[in-house]
Amino acid sequence: MASITAEALDTLEKTFESSGRVEKVAIIGAGNWGSAAAMIIGRNCKKLDIFDDNVTVWCLEEKVDGGNLTDIINSTHVNVKYLPDHKLPENVRAEPDLVKSVEGATLLVFVLPHQFLARTCHTLKGHLQEGVKAISLIKGIDFDDSGPQLMTSVIKRELGIEACALSGANIANEIAAGKFCESTIGYENKETGALFFALFNEPNFRISLVPGTAAVQVFGAIKNIVALGAGFCDALDMGNNTKAALMRIGLIEMYRFATQYFKDVDTMTMVESCGMADLITTCMGGRNRRVAEAYGRSRLEKGDAHRTWEDLEAEMLNGQKLQGTGAAKEVYAILARDKLLDKFPFLVTLYKIAFEGKPITDVVNIPEEHFLPSVLTGAKTTVTSA
Repeated sequence: MASITAEALDTLEKTFESSGRVEKVAIIGAGNWGSAAAMIIGRNCKKLDIFDDNVTVWCLEEKVDGGNLTDIINSTHVNVKYLPDHKLPENVRAEPDLVKSVEGATLLVFVLPHQFLARTCHTLKGHLQEGVKAISLIKGIDFDDSGPQLMTSVIKRELGIEACALSGANIANEIAAGKFCESTIGYENKETGALFFALFNEPNFRISLVPGTAAVQVFGAIKNIVALGAGFCDALDMGNNTKAALMRIGLIEMYRFATQYFKDVDTMTMVESCGMADLITTCMGGRNRRVAEAYGRSRLEKGDAHRTWEDLEAEMLNGQKLQGTGAAKEVYAILARDKLLDKFPFLVTLYKIAFEGKPITDVVNIPEEHFLPSVLTGAKTTVTSA
């Protein structure tokens, strides 16, 4: 993908030199990941002439220690609730009014729980500058009667604007601490992809560009379900060999789901940060794995009197949302509707452990077809809808 990046960046530089255009960025969402992303964006906007120095972040107003969270962020440059140990750049400002936060913006960065995207876009209708472009950092997909819906599709449908997608092995606290990592941007238009490359790429946050947005987003959503399996594995103290096996099986079904419902999914995207790397980090250290381990241990110790997902989310995540459980329900429902449950035995097993009382130990009861060469199993599926 390096040649695509170089070519697109060269085109981008020439375009901006000739037009004198300056892009203004608004970030929609100020949670843990949104705040870490704001650190990168704030630095790059200050450094690069193609971006306006000032970055606005829409922050849902909350009370923290008797004060407004936005006031605290703007006075201390710290998101004390969601990223308390790191300072935001001084050119990043929090704004509690959603419509005001996008005034004059030409680039929108959506980074909020996926279930709130449609209503947020609906509020923004009629308040955006002409020619605005967007990127989704949201790790989730929606579902309706027609099937899975990408976050970029929701943005396009609700706002009528072009949208890219960014996803990868991106634990927010590690990014904020400046630890080296990578991420992947999927694009439909090469110049737009290059523009967002410039907005996000740093020495310790390396970006690769890939054509198409479907795989980047589907992998980012389904891996949260697979992470539940990693948590169940840890609750059983099964060890690293078992977890690695479950991650490989999960990756197969992530790819299978993507090719089942979307066109032009490149196999090589699986080895980008948005695929294999994101799956690894989520299954080793993400919130879905941690809560799933606690849920599994509670079931093993207390039986029917075990802790609920809701209790554990409230206790362990400090206001953040658990993504894998909701995705598991939605994916199971769509696969059941489309009579495809037999093609996704691992995802089905994880759903049934999480919600139907299937024994935790069944996490390793994997059908034999997952151990056979793909030529014997027909693992490559046919796209049935777009």
